[in-house]
Amino acid sequence: MLGRVRFILAAVPMMALSVAVPFVNRVEPRIFGFPFLLAWIVFWVLVTPLFIWSIGRIERRW
Repeated sequence: MLGRVRFILAAVPMMALSVAVPFVNRVEPRIFGFPFLLAWIVFWVLVTPLFIWSIGRIERRW
């Protein structure tokens, strides 16, 4: 059970940065002046460590 949760937590950022990009590839709306695609990528790059941290918490390493 925990193996599935860890796999899903690891797969979410990867899927958001690779598979979802064609679906969010648009300029509008602009977020803080950035095109939506750039804001999407920056968001996921900043959030990915939280997913990795949560995997570590599940494994009780931290």
